[in-house]
Amino acid sequence: MQTSEPKLTMMHQKGLAILGLDKADARVLVVGLGVTGLSVIRFLQQNHIKTAVVDSREKPPGLNELEESCEGIAVYTGGFNEDVFAVATHLIMSPGVSLQEKEIQRAIDRGVSVLGDIDIFSVCAKAPIVGITGSNGKSTVTTLLGDMALQAQWDVRLGGNLGTPALDLLSTVEPDLYILELSSFQLETTTFLKTKAAAVLNISPDHMDRYADVQAYSVAKARVLKAAEGAVLNRADQRVMAMKKDCTGIAVTFALDVPEEGQYGVIKTPQGCFLAKGKERLVSTDELKIKGSHNIENALAAMALADALSIPNVAQKNALNVFAGLPHRTQWVAEINHVSWVNDSKATNPGACLAAIEGLQGPLVLLVGGDGKGADFGVLKEAVKKHVSWVVLMGQDAKRFKREVIVDTPFVFVENMEEAVAVAARAAQPGDTVLLSPACASLDQYKSYQQRGDRYIEAVRMLKS
Repeated sequence: MQTSEPKLTMMHQKGLAILGLDKADARVLVVGLGVTGLSVIRFLQQNHIKTAVVDSREKPPGLNELEESCEGIAVYTGGFNEDVFAVATHLIMSPGVSLQEKEIQRAIDRGVSVLGDIDIFSVCAKAPIVGITGSNGKSTVTTLLGDMALQAQWDVRLGGNLGTPALDLLSTVEPDLYILELSSFQLETTTFLKTKAAAVLNISPDHMDRYADVQAYSVAKARVLKAAEGAVLNRADQRVMAMKKDCTGIAVTFALDVPEEGQYGVIKTPQGCFLAKGKERLVSTDELKIKGSHNIENALAAMALADALSIPNVAQKNALNVFAGLPHRTQWVAEINHVSWVNDSKATNPGACLAAIEGLQGPLVLLVGGDGKGADFGVLKEAVKKHVSWVVLMGQDAKRFKREVIVDTPFVFVENMEEAVAVAARAAQPGDTVLLSPACASLDQYKSYQQRGDRYIEAVRMLKS
């Protein structure tokens, strides 16, 4: 039986030519391993392109898999050697590596082509692409939009920053639609991305350990709009609306207020609240399984994107009626002694934490802390004062969080998740919600935000038992 490799090569040859990767003298250096780096290497090998990989870490994630499955790849670890960069014609960046590294800047100065996996994907994919970015909510909107397409019986593939790396979505059979969740890091190296529709959900300070300021972060996010036929923007976010000038296609907006004609919002009536487009009622908020005002915004954004793609309204409503949200994103865990326990471990920045606090309102016992990535916690001060009855603090930036946020709210420092849950159980009163929404990355104590959330869930279940 014939393998798919020759078909892949022929199918993507035109796209690779656009990037100059089809040339016999092309020498690609993949900068950074991990999940994305591995997907890039597999794709390049399928297309017979000379490839090497460099990583500043001694034992980067994916190294064992690389050595087992990819032959003929030169691997350089433990630092960035200038000699390795000097022979490359193309650098393909993994999202975790900053363009500001001196070896990268020297390569750019020499005229070396610097790409990301999203650019390679973009020139090779034939089906329409949707790009979704924002500080918070992008995984939820990406998944919800995918469910809407599935309800319409479309062949849809989701990936990018969520789940499957973009290049692993490509095959010899094109789907009806690709939906990509895109981080600011991925967008930094994106020049060739053309989308049928693109969304910027919100902007709040994140990754301030990598960006000079929130404006630089916003500029990276805005790149998703450069060649979008349709754009979906959050009109309640001034930083997002400032990006409207970057839109090359038709832009529509969403927010929680009453929408103007053709825009998306919320209408309040004696019969209840409705997601709406202009004056048209689309679906009652009571029918949504996902809760919180931030999830109403996510639903509105998904519907706006679905309309831009001509996904039928009935498919949109069917998806909304059954979508229960994603793990670690304001995920209901249990109710114990009339206290609700919610896992929002994915809240790795203050903006995500703020959305959860304001979406659930309170009274709340809030579990926070971890690696703050240089972000300003001060944006949480008023919300904590208004909605939070106790704060449980842990991780490396716990003391800084206390200094920047807490005025007169009771607080306690703890060492780990199990202690945090035990303390929260003693502090919570009937009718309260205990919310894990750390406002920080997890890597100071855990392998990932998923592991952090799982530890919380397990501790709550032990409490219940």
